[in-house]
Amino acid sequence: MSVITEDNVRGVGGENLFRDISADGDDITEIESMCMNCHLNGMTRLLLTKIPFFKEVIVSSFNCDNCSWSNTEIQSAGRIQDQGVCYTLKVKTKQDLDREVVKSDGATTRIPDLDFEIPPFTQKGALTTIEGLIDRAAAGLQQDQTLRRANYPEVADKIEEFILKLHKLKEVESEFTLVIEDPSGNSFIENPRAPQKDEALTVTKFTRTMQQDMQLGLRADDDLEEEPAGNDIETMKDEVLGFNTNCPECNAPARTNMKIVEIPHFKEVIIMATNCDSCSHRTNEVKSGGATEAMGTKITLHVTDPSDMTRDVLKSETCSLSIPELEFELGMAAVGGKFTTLEGLLKDIKDLIVSKNPFICGDSSSSDRLEKLQAFGEKIDKIIAGEMNIHFILDDPTGNSYMQNVYAPDPDPDITIEKYTRTFEQNEDLGLNDMKTEGYEDEN
Repeated sequence: MSVITEDNVRGVGGENLFRDISADGDDITEIESMCMNCHLNGMTRLLLTKIPFFKEVIVSSFNCDNCSWSNTEIQSAGRIQDQGVCYTLKVKTKQDLDREVVKSDGATTRIPDLDFEIPPFTQKGALTTIEGLIDRAAAGLQQDQTLRRANYPEVADKIEEFILKLHKLKEVESEFTLVIEDPSGNSFIENPRAPQKDEALTVTKFTRTMQQDMQLGLRADDDLEEEPAGNDIETMKDEVLGFNTNCPECNAPARTNMKIVEIPHFKEVIIMATNCDSCSHRTNEVKSGGATEAMGTKITLHVTDPSDMTRDVLKSETCSLSIPELEFELGMAAVGGKFTTLEGLLKDIKDLIVSKNPFICGDSSSSDRLEKLQAFGEKIDKIIAGEMNIHFILDDPTGNSYMQNVYAPDPDPDITIEKYTRTFEQNEDLGLNDMKTEGYEDEN
């Protein structure tokens, strides 16, 4: 099948054969073609159309007189754009339902208010309106309802209920949002106020991912070359970066993935995870994404309720922790950097002290030591179950550890945060005493 583009639909002498969308239909081209339903001949009609403030498109309509099957679709007459486009429309009135819409094959349509999405390449391209887009979605869901009612009546009832919600959108009793995201950049929602700005319509351009390029045929399916990451920090936040490394257990080649994550009311951290396909060893680590703070931080949480176990905790690799009620202290490098919950951190401590302790097995073990460690593990279990109140203390000389404040942005009555000046020994351990950040260029 040939591809129709703007270059091969111009007449002799370069005459533009495209007509405005409101023009008369005298320039419709009719082509006899085979019906894909009954395999007899039907009629395809092509209209070369210009959409104001957008671009040229080709509207095709097929109708078969033999089996009454009909189909319409739209194809962009131009090329795939350099960037994808995302249209976000706030539908506030019934007049908004009359806006013209161009939806290409590869566009994703979403209605966040209903948690509804039409994935790309599941519908043919269409030239319609917002109301027509909703009707088309409802008709697609209605298509196999008879079969569902016979085999899965509960599913059919839920789908019928959702179809009613779609139809209710057309009443515009309350505002809803429609999003059309097209990696090819060839979809469109009309701005009735053009060329003036439409306050209800937001248009954003974005760079396609490697997977989207593959879907559009711009990159081979077997092209496994890593997609180059953007140089700006905003692009890196949205991407999972990876690099090759060796497994710390078996030394086989492995892959480490890392991602920048922003913790609310705190700062950015870098989460790194390694998974070995050879020995199935998995490890994860958290690094601070910022600089060493000017002062150290000591965070004390008074654990009084089982819900405290769900608090997010960021323990940097330089942070030590202690539980005075258990007379327990853990050095800064014992469990490494962790971004987990308080329950997860306590379980890691129990595994480190009880389960993975090399001194409780073999010739080095003793019954007295084993009983003490088992008693310690039982106390940790009581803390996790909320049967024991404790004070959980994070002491980080770099100031890069964090305990979630569930009352944020208001102060948390169960958390005490103290800032302190690091000692010379702490700065020495962190390598800060010999670090010079100003005037080092003049020492050559």
